[in-house]
Amino acid sequence: MFSHLPQLNSIRVFDSAARLKSFKEAALELNVTPTAVSHQIRALEERLGTLLFERKTRHILLTPEGEKLAQVAHQSLTQIATVFEEISGQKTRLCVSTTSSFAAQWLVPNLEGFYRLYPDLEVVIKTEDALEDISKDRRIDLAIRYGEFEAKDKTATKLVTEEFGMYATGPYIKAFPDLEKASLLETKWKNPSLKPMTWQGFFELDDEASHRLNIRAYDQEHHLIQAALAGQGVALVSSLLIETALEQNWLEPHPKGKSLEGLSYYVLTQSETESSRKTLLFKQWLLDVLKKEG
Repeated sequence: MFSHLPQLNSIRVFDSAARLKSFKEAALELNVTPTAVSHQIRALEERLGTLLFERKTRHILLTPEGEKLAQVAHQSLTQIATVFEEISGQKTRLCVSTTSSFAAQWLVPNLEGFYRLYPDLEVVIKTEDALEDISKDRRIDLAIRYGEFEAKDKTATKLVTEEFGMYATGPYIKAFPDLEKASLLETKWKNPSLKPMTWQGFFELDDEASHRLNIRAYDQEHHLIQAALAGQGVALVSSLLIETALEQNWLEPHPKGKSLEGLSYYVLTQSETESSRKTLLFKQWLLDVLKKEG
């Protein structure tokens, strides 16, 4: 029945090239040469008697036959990997892509709760400045993103819309009861498309007036939080990211501050038909925990 099927390695090579739309990137992912990838794809095409890719000058495109094979190939490889993990008795690994700040300030401190529920799963956290495209990198099971949530994206599920507040250590608040005289800490987003959360906007000042304030900007929220914990100023920051600091009374709201609606955290997965048990369990855990906190 299976005598006409190609070797599994050929399918792995094809799946990688189909996802990444590049023989070169597939070679990097598989740790082989681009020539080896090209040879495997050519041999597969010859065996099928049809082209799987259209070779363009600087990129490749799947043919209709290639699209059909790509969908089945990925599903089959995913099922094999899942069963292999179950039979081997090893912990099933779940790779989560997210921001450095969310990982350090919320996910890691809360992750023990997930392990108590699902001790057979192991969460691997991947943080990158550049956003990972999970449709191409299938090693990533789930991505937690930050920004404006678009409900029309069927692969996205909203987790929570955060609130920004003004927080500092108790001694700092006593020393600087007036916000205008304090050192004011804020995050300058690397992504210019995100709605800015700034002290200038909070005070509704023009550029000239804002220069009279002592404002210090960071490009990472966890750096901003560390500065506030060190007693260096009042942080304009998401209350979600300083949960632990508030629970431990390391930081407290400034009495002259107020809450502002921030942006949303949302989760991206593969299409629902491709989402595995581990991905669905982790997504539901995120929803349950954040719903309680909200």
